[in-house]
Amino acid sequence: MIENRKILIVDDEPDIIEFLQFNFHREGFEVWTTNNGKSAIEMAFKYQPDVILMDVMMPVMDGIEACKEIRQQADSYNPLICLLTARGEDYSQLAGFDAGADDYMVKPISPKVLIARIRSLLKMKNGSIYHMPVNGNTESEITINREYYSVMKNKREIQLPRKEFEILSLMASKPNRLFSRDEIFNHIWGYDTHVSERTMDVYIRKIRSKIGDNHIKTVKGVGYKFIQ
Repeated sequence: MIENRKILIVDDEPDIIEFLQFNFHREGFEVWTTNNGKSAIEMAFKYQPDVILMDVMMPVMDGIEACKEIRQQADSYNPLICLLTARGEDYSQLAGFDAGADDYMVKPISPKVLIARIRSLLKMKNGSIYHMPVNGNTESEITINREYYSVMKNKREIQLPRKEFEILSLMASKPNRLFSRDEIFNHIWGYDTHVSERTMDVYIRKIRSKIGDNHIKTVKGVGYKFIQ
């Protein structure tokens, strides 16, 4: 059980709010609730919950816009933001991740699976620092700090959205090891979320554009590895 964690649940359906509030409170979370994206932004900065679980389709302001506003306004405050929606199309998922969401879960989802996913994200946030000379060259060192979600290359900070950071961090945790597509999918998105191969290709392409093409090797038809 995760104790002393704070979560803000945002949904415009009272039954869903009540159901999720009950389950998270039972698991030891301190819970706040609201029913639209605009008030979610205000409550996020007022109470600074560890997790924001937010529906996408809501009145006043939708979840994707609220997520984007929180990421743009936040300075040192860096909550986990999970979008919960009935829409599972690729473009909708990509829009959520581009807005800064950490996870995107499609309804219906069981409370046990949902809470397990939140636990996993919270554990991943308590990470470590990797210092990796690339190809033996310390001047090309990439430093990954999981606690602060930062990446440095040649002493220059590289900005990566959360999902790009998690994919890079996973592969860099075991340099030169081959990670299959399924392994990356399951570790980053979970077993119960459908993510297309196109989505993975988009993320890998974005990571390469920021850290360099030569740091991630594609093994065709299998997966990827971080080259050290």
